[in-house]
Amino acid sequence: MKNLRVHYFQHIAGEGFGSCYTDLKEMGAKITATEFFALPKDLNFDIEALPDVADVDLLIVMGGAMSVNDEANYPWLKIEKRWIRRYLAMQKPAIGLCLGGQLIANALGAPVTQNREQEMGWSEVYASQQLNGEYFRIPNQLRVMQWHGETFEIPKGAVRLAENLACANQLYQIGKNVLGFQFHPEMTQKVLDLFIENEEQHQVFHGPYVQSLQELKNSQAHEFIQGNQILKQAIAYVLGQ
Repeated sequence: MKNLRVHYFQHIAGEGFGSCYTDLKEMGAKITATEFFALPKDLNFDIEALPDVADVDLLIVMGGAMSVNDEANYPWLKIEKRWIRRYLAMQKPAIGLCLGGQLIANALGAPVTQNREQEMGWSEVYASQQLNGEYFRIPNQLRVMQWHGETFEIPKGAVRLAENLACANQLYQIGKNVLGFQFHPEMTQKVLDLFIENEEQHQVFHGPYVQSLQELKNSQAHEFIQGNQILKQAIAYVLGQ
């Protein structure tokens, strides 16, 4: 798409845009962002402060440590979800990554709740079987980065594309223009370092699907490639390319 206008919603300082920044720049995209983490909590933030929906060709909703349900502590969440609903009502392309996938699902009425297990680290996810029709295709098995304690239910009208034992809903598709990921295909070494530093401070994750921080610090460059490629393909897919 010529003169592609990409807007992303960012919820964590320093997280940036992950692996897709380079890909989008190669496409000649103009990239803008709303940095929700930088908004003062007492700010009277309104939907009109966000971009006009008509001025966005692709929305990417990034991850975050907060819950989509924590509107009391993060009042901008309600505004963000309202904007997402307005945007999706126009059948425009969108990708949600972890919290972003939860936000899109929740904006469309699907509950987001505690998952029975926390997931943190490299893990396998598997393509859901018996899908009839045209859907975004992923390998039967892929190894990706996980970093979540909550999960979404599949929104009404969406189709589940991926799953694993720890978390039933890993990826969903709505129409041909929306993909919501529970895992982090955009993960880069820089972003992983930020996540590790945060976990060292707060020690949020425990359980059988949680990888040790030392193992994560030893992650190799090749481990990021498969997820990054899936995200690149996902962007092309929702753009109809």
